[in-house]
Parts: sequence; C-alpha cells; structure tokens
Amino acid sequence: MVTATRIRAEVTVTGIVQGVSFRKHTLRLAERLGITGWVRNLSTGEVEGCFEGVRGDVETLVAWCGIGPEKAIVEGVDRRDRIYRGDFPDFRILA
Repeated sequence: MVTATRIRAEVTVTGIVQGVSFRKHTLRLAERLGITGWVRNLSTGEVEGCFEGVRGDVETLVAWCGIGPEKAIVEGVDRRDRIYRGDFPDFRILA
C-alpha cells in the first residue's frame, strides 16, 4: 500500500491581508482539505501560517494564499518548507 507524502510548509503573506477575513477563509479551506496547523495575524500587518498535510493539499492551500479572499491584495508569499512532524490535531486561528 502506498501512503501519501505528508509535508509541512510555513508561510508569511504580505500585502493587504488583515481585515479582509484572510484567516477565516484559510481556516475553511484548510478544514476542507484536511490540513492541520494554524494561521495568525502579525503585528507587522502580515499573515503567518503553518500547514501540515498531504503534499498536494498543502500545495493547494499555499497557492491559495497567493490569491487570498476577494478583498485581499496579496503582494507576496514567503514559503519555508520544513520536515513534517504531525504536531497539530486540527487547524486553528491563533490570537
């Protein structure tokens, strides 16, 4: 039996990404895709996230972060690939 490769990606999203429901939309998509991890606002005006799951699903969520919800204006996504650790039971919005 072949198991799907699981990965971990950390992202920092820049642009107009706060006050546009970016975190809520990220949560909804992550839950639909079965991704665990978190997303939060930074004091710098950026949004940061940590995503763990099946490679294709994580890639889908990272790609979506480059677009964001309708009112967002994403200027960039800084992605850092990390070793999958299975740290999270679910996906959450952090304060």
